[in-house]
This record gives sequence, C-alpha cells and structure tokens, in this order.
Amino acid sequence: MISPIDILNGKILIVDDRAVNVALLEQVLRGAGYVSIASTTDSSKVCELHLLNRYDLILLDLQMPGMDGFQVMENLKELETGGYLPVLVVTALPAHKLRALRAGARDFVSKPIDVAEVLIRVHNMLEVRLLHLETKRLYDRVVSEQQVSERLLLNVLPPSIAERLKARPEVQAAGARPLVAESYAEVTMLFSDLVEFTRFSEGADVEVLTGVLDDISTRFDTFAGAPRRRRSETVGDAYLAALGLSDPVALHTIQAAHKALDLIEAMDRFNGHSRYKLKVRIGIDTRAVKAGAVVKRELHHDL
Repeated sequence: MISPIDILNGKILIVDDRAVNVALLEQVLRGAGYVSIASTTDSSKVCELHLLNRYDLILLDLQMPGMDGFQVMENLKELETGGYLPVLVVTALPAHKLRALRAGARDFVSKPIDVAEVLIRVHNMLEVRLLHLETKRLYDRVVSEQQVSERLLLNVLPPSIAERLKARPEVQAAGARPLVAESYAEVTMLFSDLVEFTRFSEGADVEVLTGVLDDISTRFDTFAGAPRRRRSETVGDAYLAALGLSDPVALHTIQAAHKALDLIEAMDRFNGHSRYKLKVRIGIDTRAVKAGAVVKRELHHDL
C-alpha cells in the first residue's frame, strides 16, 4: 500500500518559464509537506532531468517560449515507454485542456491556480503514479520468480528418465535441434512444498535451514521411492515426484494419494522430534507428458 509519507516523498518537477509561477507552486507544495521538489524555467531540459531523476510528477506549463509543453510531452513519451506520462499540465486556456489530455497528460490545473485544487490533484496523481510503479515492480518480481521456478523444475526429473535421455544417440550427438525423447499418455505428478517457508527461513541461520531441508528431503525421498539425493537437486523448499513413468497401466492417482499421506506422516514425525512445527501443501495432477532434452551436451528436462 502507498502511505501518506510515500506520497509526500514523491519526486516532483515544476516546469514554467516564469520564475514567479515556479516560486508560487513550490511554496504551496512545501507548505503541504512535500519535500522532494525540483524546478526549471528551461523546457528543453525537462527530458534530461527526468532521465536522471525519474520524477513521480511533472507540473508542466503549456505556454512557454522555444519548446512548449506539448512538445515536452512528445519528447517524454520516448522515455516513458510504458505509456504513462506523470504529467499534470498547468494552463489558462480551456481549449488546451482537452488537447493536453489527448497528448498524454494525466490531469490539468487551471490558471490562476486554486491552492486547494492544486493540492488535491497533486496528491491524487502521485498516489496513482506510485501505485502504478509498485504494481509494475510486483509484476516484474512475479515474472522473475516464475522464470526461476521453471529453471529449477528442469532439474528435478527422476534419475531413471535422465539416464535414458542421456543414453540416446541424438542427445550424445548434441545436435542443433531440440529433441523430445519420451512421451507418456498418463503420468501423475505429486508436488509438495512447505507452508510459509519464507517466514521460517527468515528466523533460521544457514546451517539450521540446510539441516532441516536435508532432513525433510531424505524423509520424502524414502516414500517417493528415490534414493537419497543432494539437497541441490530438489527445488528449494519444494519436492516433486513422478508416478507412472514405468507402469502405464497402474492407478497413478491412488498411488499419489497414498504417497501424499506418507509425506504428511513423514512431516508429522519430523515435527515430533523437532522444535519447528512445519506443514506441507500438496498438489496432485494427472495428464499426458513429454520428457525432453535440449541440445549441445547441456541436458535439460521438461515435464
């Protein structure tokens, strides 16, 4: 959430060719508690200043000598590739208001200025701008985490399938085209991860965290039918098991349900001898899959 302090700390640029107008707006804003205010009377410097400082709001006069406010907005569009111009125009001409909005401005203030109107519009625009930036940061983080998860999942294919893939002549030859090595009409995947693992990890040092993960991983390996493996071959706080790869007739979902119960009981036993009381979240899905290998001797797998 965007707090009142965040809004008052928003970076503001005032652009007007008349120093008296700049001084008036700056006095109004500072009187309301805004602390990060810059200004210029040279419209040709706006883009350079915005590139360096990435303002959250630009109070822009439209009628200026040399480069007017409309041209400034056109130039700003090259910097704000996301299509959001943080511009609040200041104009005395009613006809310019609609034109400015069409040019990309988010709002306008009329001259002569009304102090209450200026403060409301500045506050609202800063709040929207900061929410826009926060949403973008969250989206980028989700995309980044998803990409990391996808890369990690490439490393958890069961060893038996990995060995079969490595033995294929096409993989050993390291050709230039992707290769689909095996297909299965029906495979059940069981995925288990620790609930609120991030909160748990924040309060544990590295040795404790590694020990807990190794202990849980070993217990899960026992029930998944896999030998003990290094912790680096699992997915952080998560665990993946594949059922039905060697037996296409078996009732994989029943097997998976039994293994899910086994994993829950294994966690209960872990909690019984540990001061940490952890829980697991388990998902089960059955579908057709393909096991694939990628080129140039660097083996990746995808289920």
